[in-house]
Amino acid sequence: MLLSAVCNYASSQDLHLNDLEYFETQGVNVLVYSNLFTGGFNDEKTAGIELIHHGVRTAQGGAVRLSNTPEQWDLVPAIPSRTVEQESNTIESVLRYEDYDFDSRVVVTAKGTGVEIAVYLDQPIPSELEGSAGFNLEFLPSQYWGKTYLMDGRINRFSRYVVGNTVTRPNSQKLKQYKGYVTSDDRGTGRFIEPLPLETGRSFLLAPEDPERMVKITSHDADLMLFDGRVLAQNGWYVVRSLLPAGKTGKVLSWTVEPNAMNGWVREPNIGFSQVGYLPSQPKVAVIELDKKDKPLAKASLYKIDADGKAVEAFSGNIAPWGDYYKYNYVKFDFSSVNTPGIYYIQYGDFKTNNFLVEDNVYDKITDATSDIWIPIHMNHMFVNEAYRVWHGEPFEDGYLQAPPNTDHFDLHRQGPTTDTKYKALELIPGLNIGGFFDAGDFDIETGSNIGVVQNFVQTWEYFKPLRDQTFVDQEQRYVDLHRPDGTPDVLQFIEHGTMNLVAQAEIIGHMAQTLSNSVLDNYHHLGDAASLTDGLPYNPNLGPYEVASDGRSSGVKDDMWAFTSRNPGLDLRAATMFAAASRALKGYNDDLSERALQQSKRLLNEATELLADQPEDRTDRGRGSANLGTNLQLYISTGEQEYLDNFQELLWPALDRNVSSTILTALHAIPHMEASYKEKLRPYVVKYKEYIDGLENDNPYGVPIGLGNWAGAGGVVNFGTTICFANKHFPEIIDACHAFKTTNWLFGCHPYHNYSLVAAVGAARPKAVFYGNNRADFSFIPGNVAPGILFRQPDHFENYDDWPFLWGQNEGTIGGNTSYLIFGSAFKNLVK
Repeated sequence: MLLSAVCNYASSQDLHLNDLEYFETQGVNVLVYSNLFTGGFNDEKTAGIELIHHGVRTAQGGAVRLSNTPEQWDLVPAIPSRTVEQESNTIESVLRYEDYDFDSRVVVTAKGTGVEIAVYLDQPIPSELEGSAGFNLEFLPSQYWGKTYLMDGRINRFSRYVVGNTVTRPNSQKLKQYKGYVTSDDRGTGRFIEPLPLETGRSFLLAPEDPERMVKITSHDADLMLFDGRVLAQNGWYVVRSLLPAGKTGKVLSWTVEPNAMNGWVREPNIGFSQVGYLPSQPKVAVIELDKKDKPLAKASLYKIDADGKAVEAFSGNIAPWGDYYKYNYVKFDFSSVNTPGIYYIQYGDFKTNNFLVEDNVYDKITDATSDIWIPIHMNHMFVNEAYRVWHGEPFEDGYLQAPPNTDHFDLHRQGPTTDTKYKALELIPGLNIGGFFDAGDFDIETGSNIGVVQNFVQTWEYFKPLRDQTFVDQEQRYVDLHRPDGTPDVLQFIEHGTMNLVAQAEIIGHMAQTLSNSVLDNYHHLGDAASLTDGLPYNPNLGPYEVASDGRSSGVKDDMWAFTSRNPGLDLRAATMFAAASRALKGYNDDLSERALQQSKRLLNEATELLADQPEDRTDRGRGSANLGTNLQLYISTGEQEYLDNFQELLWPALDRNVSSTILTALHAIPHMEASYKEKLRPYVVKYKEYIDGLENDNPYGVPIGLGNWAGAGGVVNFGTTICFANKHFPEIIDACHAFKTTNWLFGCHPYHNYSLVAAVGAARPKAVFYGNNRADFSFIPGNVAPGILFRQPDHFENYDDWPFLWGQNEGTIGGNTSYLIFGSAFKNLVK
């Protein structure tokens, strides 16, 4: 009966190689190294041979790999060549592991409804890779757990939670990881963990009961093994693997992979709308994303839910075509004429949305969760409590050690050939464990991000003076309590907290550190309470591993955080900008910190300018840029000194000529502090910015700047919205306020792939269910988080997983991004009022 059901789902649609160089039939896309392993963060689960199955990327990582369940920092292959043969329906790629001088060729050929994946070797596997090198293909756990699988006819079920058998082996048998990093702490055993297969056989069938997820894999030369990658890392996937044979050349492995394609399948329409809702008076346009085989309907309707629970059609309107954008076709439904407050939903054919509001107050609370919950939870060096819950204890009481020279860091930092400080390698730098904010889903202080964060807080304070007070902050107790007012505006306390750490860096180190971060990889990927990331005791090299000194004040555990202190004058310039702004905001609240910040601003500006003048011209231009522009503006606002105004004016106009969209916001911030002639001189640049806004309407159906990189583009959309708010404030006759609603629409659900709010905001009817935060292992989120959003994968696929939090490029909220959202939300609410 089971096999009969499988056959009923089967389709006769053959895969073919399309013009975008991937294999395609309706409902199935097989990508072959369209997206490459980056080498920076290595295995990001977004590369290799990938399967987009009925609209969802359910498999990736197809490649020759060197372990059963590769972790993020395991070695990944380079792809030096990729050849597409349209006539033979074949893509051939060379995979190379430089560390082992090991090359293989992976040839993928369309075979009926599936593909053949063949591995060729021109030379035998290097002896040190025998028993380790194999071909892997990884499947997304959240799309398969709870479903069944068959291995050679034996029935089993994918587990929701990782349970499996492991063994340990001597560390001498473990292959090297990226740059020699080690992802786990063996606790002195000298052994590492190796997962064992859940099943072994030659024929593997995934999810026969689910036609959208059914895949059959047949191996013709070697056993298939199924592993659960979550044994070693919570972000691991299910792995199907076959070892490559030792001592052989030529075609050494062959799989047939047959993803089921449902007959007549057409992707359901994605009706994009704002989950937060709409003002009665604002433009209201739903963007509907359609499969290109789906014929657009002529009309859609808006239904109003009355007080008795009945739904009544309130409006019916025509569907307007927009056109194709990458993989899908887009149409629009304009219901702007509906201005009666109430509860509504959109009906498009057989599909209807969840409900949303039309009301005057829908935007009143869009920043509350971010300011009340997400931001205070990310206050470093503090104990953070919420009612019965402790979010984290006080982290890093052991402080920060000087990073040794010539140290490459796994988070893409580097300590240069000297420390650029008075401290010796691994010497404690006292006084740095104060203030500051966790960067994102991890627990480091990224100095550049924290500089931007304080600037965002200062702008929010100076422009909008938010008096909201829902957080208790006591710096002496190092204690934060959520939902407990303490009589001081929260934003002012956030400015103080960020400035405390950055001033400490400038005063103690003498300049800005690159980062205050983890020294070992096994606690960089720490999930849990930040206070448990280290043991709270400074490292003592005179003690044995894991030994604690008799006085209890030091230990032999190498878990301490490091300060990476190589000097970057461009970063110092950015800090000078921030210190000048922070000094104004803190004056009258914390006068001592205010004065110290202003002193450091002037000093760093002078020193950084001299250092940049001694650098080659191309580096000087990059360093001066927008940082020096902003620094001089902030110092002029703080001091009123003419030299800073002259420097600002000298730098501004050439910068606007080079790139209006990236410079105009700084120019707009200067208007209140300038003479009337300045605003008139700026006017033609605002006109040019309007041309940029108008161009976005033709670029994509959403009318916002959509990022296409490895980090999704919500940050760019937020900045776009902030710029519009300030441009409208000063030039309403040029920049219409309606453009700002494009940003809220995008953030709150009107975007590709799904229609969930990218912000876990108060008022959003359906925010995303999971985010990449420091509680991601719980498949949850921290309220107020803002996801990077809709990630583009080459050559034509947008995605945002809502059942799998672990892809940072689409789900990780950052302190920089979330505070940028805070200033946008504040500016937007001001515009609305």
